Amino acid sequence: MEDAADRAGAGRRRRWRRVRRISYCVFGAAVGVPLIGFWVAYLLLDVRSPQEVLASLNKTVVLEYGDGSELLKVPPAEGDRLFVPYAKVPEKLRDAIIATEDPTFWDNAGFDPTGIGRAFLTGVGGGSGITQQYIKKSTGDDDATLGRKLEELVLATKITQQQSKERIFESYVNIISFGRGTFGPSAAMSAYFGRDLDQSMTWSEAAFLAGMIQSPSVHDPAASGDAHAAKRWGYVRDKLRQRGYVTEVEAAAMVYPGAEVRAPSGTRASRLSYDEYHVKQQVLTELEQDGFPLSRLQQGNLTVRTTLDRGAQAAARTALSDRLKGEPQEFRGGLVSVDPSTGAVRAYDGGDNGVRDYAGTAHAPGSAFYPLTLAAGLHAGVSPDRAVASPDRIRFLGEEFVYPGRCAKPCTLRIAMTSGADTPFIGLAGKVGPDAVSAAARDAGIPDTVDGEPTMREKDGYLIGSGIAVGRYPVRPLDLAGAYASFADGGLRTTAHLVEAVLDQDGTPVWRHDDTAKPSFDDDAGVSRRIADGVTDVLRTSLPDGRPAALRTGEFQHGNSTDTQDGWAIGYTPQLSTAVWIGSDDDRRLPEATDGELTGATVPAQVWRAFMTQTHRSLPVRWNEAGGKRAGEPVERGPGS
Repeated sequence: MEDAADRAGAGRRRRWRRVRRISYCVFGAAVGVPLIGFWVAYLLLDVRSPQEVLASLNKTVVLEYGDGSELLKVPPAEGDRLFVPYAKVPEKLRDAIIATEDPTFWDNAGFDPTGIGRAFLTGVGGGSGITQQYIKKSTGDDDATLGRKLEELVLATKITQQQSKERIFESYVNIISFGRGTFGPSAAMSAYFGRDLDQSMTWSEAAFLAGMIQSPSVHDPAASGDAHAAKRWGYVRDKLRQRGYVTEVEAAAMVYPGAEVRAPSGTRASRLSYDEYHVKQQVLTELEQDGFPLSRLQQGNLTVRTTLDRGAQAAARTALSDRLKGEPQEFRGGLVSVDPSTGAVRAYDGGDNGVRDYAGTAHAPGSAFYPLTLAAGLHAGVSPDRAVASPDRIRFLGEEFVYPGRCAKPCTLRIAMTSGADTPFIGLAGKVGPDAVSAAARDAGIPDTVDGEPTMREKDGYLIGSGIAVGRYPVRPLDLAGAYASFADGGLRTTAHLVEAVLDQDGTPVWRHDDTAKPSFDDDAGVSRRIADGVTDVLRTSLPDGRPAALRTGEFQHGNSTDTQDGWAIGYTPQLSTAVWIGSDDDRRLPEATDGELTGATVPAQVWRAFMTQTHRSLPVRWNEAGGKRAGEPVERGPGS
């Protein structure tokens, strides 16, 4: 009996040993296989560093005024994305995001096991912390599969060991969407509250933005109403209180900021007026020519410092819009103002009538071109006060021109300029030759080509024809303002430009416009100065406040008629050279509202005088009564210098 009992006991012990061995194997497999799998995945899988991810994203490019204030934004196609370094993310916003999205962020290994377990058991959120969310956003893979979850945990662990928590948070907060087409806290602050992101952010604003992250399209009050948005905001406020970021008293004092939240239509990044659009296009074109295409600006997180002056830009818009009110609806206008001493464009307004940029579109200057012809004559030794012929008919390069006699006898080039006579300047072009007239315009600053197309040439792109004598070849207001600036600066030429510098994310210049002034009309600076001062002396006038200035008004006729097609006013002081063009989209005859004929001396000159008066109010007078610079006088730069 004992042998049978012993055998039975031994059998039971053997069975239990088998059960234990199987249990150990099952437990080992249950624990070891995932660990081995985790380790193998850790070795094989890799995640791009936050720097690589951020570098690969197209970011919003900010264009600034010359004083560093924001002019406009150029967001990428996927939305407004402004990069913000960790140190510049307001502490309140950091706390609100962490309290809501990942309360153990500073201590966990890339994920919160408690949160994952709770999510696994309840099926309710809480399984993805900040690091895991970053992994999902950076890889673009958000599949809710077991394999994907394991990969996410592996990569979250790995990046936590390789990167600081501050760097991970910086990367996360810059790639997540806050809704309304924004990525990152700076773009979000601008979109929702219309303010810059800085340490003045309130707890209420921080709670609002942190609440957007989970589901921006749902929690935005513009989508779901203030009641829903306030409930979400209250949730974040309570998390801040529960986790010790704010006291009970501070939480009670927080107020839902619904009244401060802007409507989506107020987001500046997605809405540009036409005149802002023209500035953007002109700046980007200039930058591309200087080796900074938009893609380079976006990838490099670069900021563009323009030359534009905020006050001058506003004065240009006001002068144009106020004067064109009440005029025929087909009237269009453009204005460009340049600092003669640097070539920096202080105001650029291409009109607000559509995508066509009238400041950057070439128009026939007509008689507004004659000061450049006069410069060619002065270079050849022609005196503006010597008597010249002023016939009604004159031939030049085989073409006959017929103009009414407007020059008193005896006629001089000075008198012809003020009386609006044409044939004396056609005669001067014949005397010095078309090549000399073209050279004077080039020397003053009219470029050889614009967008790859030759300027001041016949359609073949080579021949200088009779059109050079009557301003028939179209020229941009931008270029004429720059050319007249050479007269304003005593015969020194710079290139008119809208970009001052390109800055990195720390505000350090990575490129600056470099353009040293050089004599315009002759290698001898004294000769160039004499020519420029001679033109200025002929064009002298004064602003309404009595300030000495120089001005040329002119027109280009419509077809073979005597009716005006393009009206111009171009003039300068030592501080600003400004060109105003008034015309239409389809080169038609332009009567004024009073049914009189448009001339350069009417609407264009009135716009010019209004703008110049406004922008010179705070500037000292730099010319004496004769219209020339005082001897030994220092250069006084224009607005924005």
